[in-house]
Amino acid sequence: MSDFRLLPDLARRDVGGAVVSANDEAFATRENLINPGPAVFDPSTFGPKGKVYDGWETRRRREPGHDEAIVRLGAPGVVRGIVVDTAWFTGNYPPEASVDGLAGETWVPLVPRSPLKGDTENVFDVGSGERITHVRLRIFPDGGVARLRVHGHAVPDPTLLDALGTVDLAAIENGGHVTACSNLFYSSPQNLLLPGPARSMGEGWETARRRDEGNDWVELALAAPAVVRVAELDTSWFLHNAPGSASLRGRLTDDEEWRELLPRTPLEPDTRHRFVLPATTGPVRAVRMDVFPDGGMARLRLHGTFASNS
Repeated sequence: MSDFRLLPDLARRDVGGAVVSANDEAFATRENLINPGPAVFDPSTFGPKGKVYDGWETRRRREPGHDEAIVRLGAPGVVRGIVVDTAWFTGNYPPEASVDGLAGETWVPLVPRSPLKGDTENVFDVGSGERITHVRLRIFPDGGVARLRVHGHAVPDPTLLDALGTVDLAAIENGGHVTACSNLFYSSPQNLLLPGPARSMGEGWETARRRDEGNDWVELALAAPAVVRVAELDTSWFLHNAPGSASLRGRLTDDEEWRELLPRTPLEPDTRHRFVLPATTGPVRAVRMDVFPDGGMARLRLHGTFASNS
């Protein structure tokens, strides 16, 4: 994907991220930095500390220095890009920021000290290829940031996955990620791979209504080559806009033809479907789900074993 913002956000709270420390949160709490969804703003809300902001805001500095917050990634991995979103902060945003990543026991630079704009998604490409577990946001000298997005590819601990045995091969936290899709009109297909059940229709993937003879689809990379044994296609919350049917295909390499894992099968609305796949399908590294003709799905789970353990 050319836009790194289409990759999973490894820091989001619903992926398991947490803001473990901040030197100051006098006006607005640090935990807001990693909330799912965009920041919201109500001009009428004021509290004991002043204007209520959906973000992290520090006091005005009266001495040299900077403010900082440290985020533990919910899914450690390789970071491809960072967004420092100053939404709704217009006269109180930090003029500059930098971001470092913790690789092992060493902080490495991800975004050098760079200028920021207020009320803006400030976007930064990241070239580091190291596995990052935490990120440190530094703002100069002070101010407010609405959201910190850390987009990339999860790289799980291989010893943990090996000990677990059968795992969800598509889960973001295990290294799965969407590589392409036909349509993301209403919501991102990366939502399909988030941990836990969807809590509303807005937490799934939904396409626009098709007015042609085609169908919608999504392709994803698994954590590693693996044999998929159980597929879970969850249409929870999609009452009148679930796909009528779906199919799954897989392949081990990009130059291989897609082969059938699950034939086109009818789906019910607002239902968690589980299908046992034949063991003869063999290992795959990529999976394509076709939905007919369009609609929404809450989650896609692909449980199996890695090829070396199958």
